[in-house]
Amino acid sequence: MAEPLDFYFDFSSPYSYLLSERIDALAARHDRRVRWHPILLGIVFKASGSQPLTLQYPPKAEYSKHDFARSARYLGIPYRHPDRFPLPTQQAARAYLWLHAADCALARRFAHAAFRALFVDNRDISLTATVLEIAGDLGVDRNALAAALDAPEIKEKLRLSVDAAIARGVFGAPYVTIDGEAFFGADRLPQIERWLETGGF
Repeated sequence: MAEPLDFYFDFSSPYSYLLSERIDALAARHDRRVRWHPILLGIVFKASGSQPLTLQYPPKAEYSKHDFARSARYLGIPYRHPDRFPLPTQQAARAYLWLHAADCALARRFAHAAFRALFVDNRDISLTATVLEIAGDLGVDRNALAAALDAPEIKEKLRLSVDAAIARGVFGAPYVTIDGEAFFGADRLPQIERWLETGGF
C-alpha cells in the first residue's frame, strides 16, 4: 500500500471539520490511509504571523463566516456556526492523542464526535467537562481521561506535535500532504482526489 496521507487539523477550524468528514473515505477509495495530526492554530498563527479568518478585516471576516456555511451546504454536511468562536482546543487535542495511543479507531470516532459537537450541536469543546462527556458517550473511562488531560506527558506530546507540524511547513488547517505534495483548505478536495487518481499532475 502507498504511503498514508497526513491530515493536520484543529478542532476549532470549520474547514478542518468539513475535510474530516470526507478525507478517510476518499483516501480509502484509492487504497490509502490517513494519519490525523491535531494542531493548535493559535500557536501556528503566532509562528506564521497570521490570525483566525473571523478576526481579520471585517469584510473578509463576514465572508468567511458565510463561506463556512455555504461550503458545508455544497458538501452536504450539517453545519451551525458556534456561538463561541474561535475557541481553544487543547483539551480535545490532548484527548485525541491519548486515545490514539491505545485505539486509533476510537480516537477517530472521538474526533468526529468532537467536531460535530462544536459545529452541529454548538457545544463548547474548550471545556474539559464537554470533552469528557463526548468521550464518555463513546465508552471511554472519564476518570482515566481526566487524569490524562492534566498529565505533563500528554501536554508535551501535543506541544511536540504542533512543533513538528510547523517545522514541516504547516501554516494553517486543514493541511494535507500526499507523497510530499501539500494541499491547504477543504476546497482542495477535488485536487486531492485527482492527485490520488493520477499519481500527480
